[in-house]
Amino acid sequence: MPQDPPDREAKKSDGKIRAADGTSLKRSLNRALRRQKLRALVLIAPLLIFVLVTFIAPIADMLFRSVENQIVAETLPRTTETLADWDSTSGDLPGAPVYKALYEDLFIAQERKLHTRLGSRLNYELTGASSLFRKSGRGVDDIGEVYQDQFEDFDEFWEDGENWNSFMGSDAWLADIQAWDEDSGDRQPRFEMRDGIAEFFPRTAEKYEIYADVIQNEEEDYLYDEDPWALIYSAFYDDLTGPNGDMAAAYNGPAAAQIQAAAAAAADFETVDYPAAFAEIDRDWARTPIWQTIQTYSGPFTNGYFLNAVDMQKTPDGPELRPENQRIYGTLFLRTLFMSLMITGSCILLGYPVAWLLANLPARTANLLMILVLLPFWTSLLVRTSAWKVMLQQQGVINDTLVWLGIVSDAGRLALINNQTGTIIAMTHILLPFMILPLYSVMATIPPAYLRAAKSLGATNWTAFWRVYFPQSVPGIGAGSILVFILSIGYYITPEIVGGTTGTFISNRIAYHISSSLNWGLAAALGAILLAVVLGLYWAYDKIVGIDNVKLGG
Repeated sequence: MPQDPPDREAKKSDGKIRAADGTSLKRSLNRALRRQKLRALVLIAPLLIFVLVTFIAPIADMLFRSVENQIVAETLPRTTETLADWDSTSGDLPGAPVYKALYEDLFIAQERKLHTRLGSRLNYELTGASSLFRKSGRGVDDIGEVYQDQFEDFDEFWEDGENWNSFMGSDAWLADIQAWDEDSGDRQPRFEMRDGIAEFFPRTAEKYEIYADVIQNEEEDYLYDEDPWALIYSAFYDDLTGPNGDMAAAYNGPAAAQIQAAAAAAADFETVDYPAAFAEIDRDWARTPIWQTIQTYSGPFTNGYFLNAVDMQKTPDGPELRPENQRIYGTLFLRTLFMSLMITGSCILLGYPVAWLLANLPARTANLLMILVLLPFWTSLLVRTSAWKVMLQQQGVINDTLVWLGIVSDAGRLALINNQTGTIIAMTHILLPFMILPLYSVMATIPPAYLRAAKSLGATNWTAFWRVYFPQSVPGIGAGSILVFILSIGYYITPEIVGGTTGTFISNRIAYHISSSLNWGLAAALGAILLAVVLGLYWAYDKIVGIDNVKLGG
């Protein structure tokens, strides 16, 4: 009996089936399968990246914007931290430390041109906050100048920025900044704080670094001879007269004599009553609503946008419904759903007979009718909507025709524009092809022999249609309904033009907040709720009808 070669005997010795190269057949198959999956991934990678960039990323950004609220804490970090312990339900105003923290935050914010953005954000929650912050941004300079004037009157040394830099900046930075040539094209040397200066004057050092950053990087001015902010003087006063004020006596660096003399004189300086100073700028700072709003929206994330989107609001006592005359979004959501269903139903009623004709007429006639169905796609959406605006008005073509036919009197012309009726008519015309095409593609696959067989068995025309033909066309109705409903629920151009005040959709409000009020957080929350509603309806449709029963023909 012939013997197997030695190498084949070796392959059999471990009981595994091996490929020609000696590797395990299972391992070889797994390697080939991985290569196939990798090739498939490479092929779909462009589409996957396109979907991520154009679909997933915008939705993720929308969801983030609907809860993001970092501007308050980032613009007023000291105020929000100090305000955290205030009892907003007590009816008392915050203490003086909160007002002082507000002065420091607001001074820095107005130098960085951020106070108006913060005011706009809080104005979404409290009317008048925007103008309050604009006005206060102009007034904080006067508060700090109380200390600035006293330091400068005491010693002219404190008037010049070079003198401040002489003891605030490091020796290496002073040498670099003085040697820097503005015409060289190089960036001016970045400010470096003198070692140990923050231990003697912590508040001044903190504010001075912010001041240097703004001057050099945002305003791009020459820091060395720039006069300090008024905020620097108030921080310097706090260091000289605060709990660690005796540190000035131990300081022996540059300008030590001037600093020690200023420390002795600062004890007799006029002080600032921060609550009174802010009340003088605007009386709203002496009332609790603005402080409650700042405290309520001081966190980095908020559910306030979603509460506003469902006609609720955040209060010190928790979420509560808005006053009845301010509840608009619930009405808009219900109106959007109702009108989208009406438009979908109208498209079914009008599109089903047309699709049936297309599917049962001779090919030549059907092709001609198909051109008429597709003709609206060759015309701009804006032009079609504007045409309906002309036709539906009380002196328009439709009303003139009805009056000429005697159906309505000249005094009783129908109101077909700037209401729900106009929106339903115009959007039904625009979305009708999206219903006809899926219906036609399904009906074209239904054999005519089925109806003839039903009639030959004694069924009437109606029975044959309802029991045989219609059930087979239901998948086309489902596909067309999904297309029309999803498209209509997100439309905003047509309702904006012909809908007036009672025929607009929630999408019109979303567009308003994005382009006009710039309240992107509320727009994102409304969009997220609308997306959730659509997904919920899609899930319900799948459970009731079954998405597998929807098809576009075949």
